[in-house]
Amino acid sequence: MTGVNELHAVIVGAGMAGVQTALELRQQGWRSPVTILGAEPHAPYDRPPLSKAVLFGGAGADTLLDVRFDVDFAALGVELRLGVHAEALRAADHEIVTDAGPVGYDRLVIASGAYAMALPGTEGLPGVYPLRTLDDAAALRPVLEAQERIVVVGAGWIGAEFATAARQAGCEVTVVEAARRPLAEVLPEDVTRHMTGWYDEAGVELRAGTPVAAVEPGAVVLADGSRLPAGAVVVGIGARPATGWLGGSEVALDAQGAVRADDRLRTTAPDVYAVGDCASFPSARYGRRMLIHHWDNAVQGPRTAAANLLGGDVAYDPVPYFWSEQFGRFVQYAGQHEEGDTMVLRGDPSGPAWSVVWLRDGALRAVLAVGRPRDMAQARKLIAASAVLDPPAAADPAVPLKAAVR
Repeated sequence: MTGVNELHAVIVGAGMAGVQTALELRQQGWRSPVTILGAEPHAPYDRPPLSKAVLFGGAGADTLLDVRFDVDFAALGVELRLGVHAEALRAADHEIVTDAGPVGYDRLVIASGAYAMALPGTEGLPGVYPLRTLDDAAALRPVLEAQERIVVVGAGWIGAEFATAARQAGCEVTVVEAARRPLAEVLPEDVTRHMTGWYDEAGVELRAGTPVAAVEPGAVVLADGSRLPAGAVVVGIGARPATGWLGGSEVALDAQGAVRADDRLRTTAPDVYAVGDCASFPSARYGRRMLIHHWDNAVQGPRTAAANLLGGDVAYDPVPYFWSEQFGRFVQYAGQHEEGDTMVLRGDPSGPAWSVVWLRDGALRAVLAVGRPRDMAQARKLIAASAVLDPPAAADPAVPLKAAVR
């Protein structure tokens, strides 16, 4: 029988999830070859700064130095192959088909991430930009420097972050949202109505409840017939798992196109695991399948995948967490709330610091913290422990959340 340290591990994807998987494999004792295949030509880099620091950076090479991972791949004995696109998977043959030729593996970790959704009908149009990659951010930097009039499509997290950056650069900004309010798919109206005012405070016009009908040279046309002048259009309407190359393979995909992993992050193909933005997994904590497009998931998942690849039996069931910096506020969210959960407000939402907690039968399920990092630090541990809170105590912003535990 072949020993585990004589095998070759291949990771498809050179983002956070892929790089972190390589690091975890080495830290947990994998001594045989590791290869990372990255589709982009750039050295692996961190994505959160793309909507912030990179937009105001200098030349492309200097910017890359600011955001790339501080990892010595050669010292780790990790082969990094950049600009290599995975095109298909032949799991029965333990082989990945790429545009640079076939790559064999003994163990495979799919970490191919996600791609930015395009606004229908705008693919290839000049002056229309996504914001997902380093090249996207580099292309948008001259737009900010020229102080173009910008229309942002989508009032989600990335749309708000880019609108913040554009205002800081002195651009006139209008944000268009098809839903009647920002973040309609992730937060209730009782919360988002307090966030809507942030746009006005920042000098950003918010046009909610009116979808885009067309994009023309120099303008965005809305469904109500109004025309918005636009020197540039930035699209932030979500992302989809980058799993097209897995079509027809032994790896099952779910309805959203994500790799359908189990709670050990194993796929339906033998010796194949999946992590990060491209993979969904069942959560016992929340009783549903989860697809999490956030940085923390790309850090935590590889720890579990590496352990199981090495022969372990570790379940993956994290407390989801993410953060956003927008309109001068630091916004954090952890957990998962659902309709019917009891919402408890902590503090004055018209002020600079407040939070919201969601309880189910008294147990803490989720928290949104605006400028209250201590609430978040305590809440993440309490959610993991299924702690039961006293609602009146939890509603008092002067009471630490851990002191509200029954």
